[in-house]
Order: sequence, then C-alpha cells, then structure tokens
Amino acid sequence: MTRTEPESRLLRLLPWGEDGRAAVLVTDGTETYLSRLADRVKEQQIETAALVLKLTRPMVEDSSELPASELRWAARRLVGSLTDLLLIAESRGRRIPPYVEQDDADT
Repeated sequence: MTRTEPESRLLRLLPWGEDGRAAVLVTDGTETYLSRLADRVKEQQIETAALVLKLTRPMVEDSSELPASELRWAARRLVGSLTDLLLIAESRGRRIPPYVEQDDADT
C-alpha cells in the first residue's frame, strides 16, 4: 500500500510548533475549532507585532541614547514578531490557489 501526501491546499500551516518544527492542520477547508483558534492566534500575533514596532521605533532613532542591553531587548522583540509574521505570510501564501495558465489566444 502506497501512502500519498495530501494536496498542499489541504495542509494549513499553524502559527505554533515545537522545537522549531511547524505544526500543520490537515483540512478540507471547513471551519473547525482548531482553524478558528489559529485565526485568533494569528490576529494576536499581528496586533502584537504592530505594537512592538510602535514601541521600538523611537528606541532606534539616532537621537536615542539607550544602552546596548535595551537595544538588544528591542531587537529580540522585533525578531520574534518578524518570525511570527513570516510564518503567517507563508501559511497564507500556501492557501492561495495557483494561477490558471491561459492560451495567448484567450487574452
């Protein structure tokens, strides 16, 4: 018996994982408790990233005289938020259907 992999559009990358490994939900596209939870977590991650950006922007201005330890703290928060946002973008990109190729005569 050969095991086949599900189509990628049926695999939803979740906004959490363990030990750097992604968590994936196999779905038929219907709304479930887990898909709604993933949507809420992603919303919170986006809101958190916006807040982190707002709070850290003044910290990196030329006029700022913060010590290196506080700048490293800001950098860690920004890296964490960027990591979350890239995972969200990858997840959403996987769910976009591919373009349908058209013949030159159809255009």
